[in-house]
Amino acid sequence: MPDPNAVELAKELDGLPLALATAGAYLDQTAWSFSDYLRLYKESWVRLKETSPELSSYEDRTLYSTWQISFDYIEQRNPLSAKLLRLWAYFDNQDLWFELLLHANSKYPEWIRELTKDKISFHDAMRVLSNYGLVEVAMSSQEWIESKGYSIHGCVHLWTVHALNEKWDFDLARLAMKFIGSHVPEEQTFRPWLTQRRLLQHAMRCSYMVLNSLVPVDAVAWECHKLGVLFADQGKLVEAEQMDQLALQGNEKGLGPEHTSTLTIVSNLGNLYMNQGKLVKAKQMYQRALQGNEKTWGPEHTSTLDIVNNLGNLYMNQGKLVKAKQMYQRALQGNEKTWGPEHTSTLDIVNNLGNLYMNQGKPVKAKQMYQRALQGKEKTWGLEHTSTLDTVSNLGNLYMNQGKLVEAEQMYQRALEGYEKALGPQHTSTLETVHNLGNLYMNQGKLVEAEQMYQRAMQGNEKALGSQHMSTLESVHNLGILYRNQGKLVEAEQMYQRALKGKENARGPEHTSTLDTVNSLGNLYADQGKLVEAEQMYQRALRGYEKALGTDGIITCIPALNTIWGFGSLFLRQANIAKAMTMYSKALCGYEQVFGPEHAKSKTLRDKLCALDSVMERTRPQ
Repeated sequence: MPDPNAVELAKELDGLPLALATAGAYLDQTAWSFSDYLRLYKESWVRLKETSPELSSYEDRTLYSTWQISFDYIEQRNPLSAKLLRLWAYFDNQDLWFELLLHANSKYPEWIRELTKDKISFHDAMRVLSNYGLVEVAMSSQEWIESKGYSIHGCVHLWTVHALNEKWDFDLARLAMKFIGSHVPEEQTFRPWLTQRRLLQHAMRCSYMVLNSLVPVDAVAWECHKLGVLFADQGKLVEAEQMDQLALQGNEKGLGPEHTSTLTIVSNLGNLYMNQGKLVKAKQMYQRALQGNEKTWGPEHTSTLDIVNNLGNLYMNQGKLVKAKQMYQRALQGNEKTWGPEHTSTLDIVNNLGNLYMNQGKPVKAKQMYQRALQGKEKTWGLEHTSTLDTVSNLGNLYMNQGKLVEAEQMYQRALEGYEKALGPQHTSTLETVHNLGNLYMNQGKLVEAEQMYQRAMQGNEKALGSQHMSTLESVHNLGILYRNQGKLVEAEQMYQRALKGKENARGPEHTSTLDTVNSLGNLYADQGKLVEAEQMYQRALRGYEKALGTDGIITCIPALNTIWGFGSLFLRQANIAKAMTMYSKALCGYEQVFGPEHAKSKTLRDKLCALDSVMERTRPQ
């Protein structure tokens, strides 16, 4: 014969699984009867109706009443567990783990220090909450390098926010932000991306609180800065900018505009703006940070040199290669002197110099820089660190430019696998490698696979960075090349025009990336028989390359050599064989320096020159 009180309780709980589970867990942990629990439930229902009249849902009140009964019992017998549950309202509901709370010092409440004095205390408190059906061990397929965590149902979490913490506790909210900010890993941490991913949902919760003035910014400026670092590393640039701006406001007010901590945030904003393609804003941030650090630390301090290196990156993106080299050389000399040749900060600059040499068409020097950087990073960071993968990807680019497609694919696949594992499939670093694989497949004639890569990169970058960002526009430009190779000339022109307009707005009409698209339009117009328009494009591109790289520099710059080749083909179509041979000879000289005499492009040009020489010989007067 079933207990009539049990039947009545089931009816009162309306058969709701969560409510029944909570009631069952409570009864299992106590010596109370069904009638006792039914009385408590009705008292809790009345109290909840008075304190939370906004809960109009019968289901919500039923659930909240059962949870409140369990909490009241826990609070009497296990106050640490009760306080932990109150604190949880200011974290995300998923995955709270021991090490995340291990940052308490003497200024923190005594109960939190008691909770985290060792793992046993923490897990005992969690076990109590689990026994009463409020908490469960977190289930995740993600790889962890710290303790397993605990989670609470989303509905239970809402109850902790709106009922258990009916009056917002600014101290607990600030405490949660301090824990999360303190746990953002440094770059040298072992596999930092694992902790970053784990923190991300908690960081989003903090972002919501601070953006809605639920935590005073002045009290958590440093934590906002750390959240900005986390969001930037995870490719969430909008959220990163919001946090860095708040951190900057808090530091300027609390510490002053020239304090070194303030200048660190200014420098980070520069990095963020550069990643967003906002180069004017980035330069303003870098220059402000550089002037402040030179004044405070001096011109050779490593903090100053970090900004010098960043300015080098900025000038590189602007196509100002001479200025970029000056910055890199200054930063490299300073870091080698202070840190030594194998320090990671030194190796980052070595990697950047590799990028510079590749843009200048100096592949031998570029390879030397990349290999030095890669060996050092693998030794210090390990094979899977994202900084290591950056150099691996750059080596892939170098091999691609040298026509070593097998080696390039090996580098790209290694980088892609590492980025997807560390950062996820939609991170901008992952998408950059996807784009590069598109280039590789196009060079191998795998046009279907190439289009898939470009479309994935373009759509991902449009979502992450916007339709006018340079990373997006590069994929648009390369889709134009793909369509041209497929004979889809209308679609190709649409892509080129979109890319050109965007690059002119983002980088200016004389940037080398803009000139690459100008050259591609020249090729397209030549295919369409629009020889006048083609010549205009080639002339504009060649003048721009000469201005950016110098007359000597274009001889080893592959995009410039491609323009010279295109010019030669145009003159040939105009039956101007002498000018065509001059252009082909100039291009051949450059390709042989970059690729070597046995490269396919070198051989093709030599064959063309031999054929034209034969024509000239036959037409020469006897």
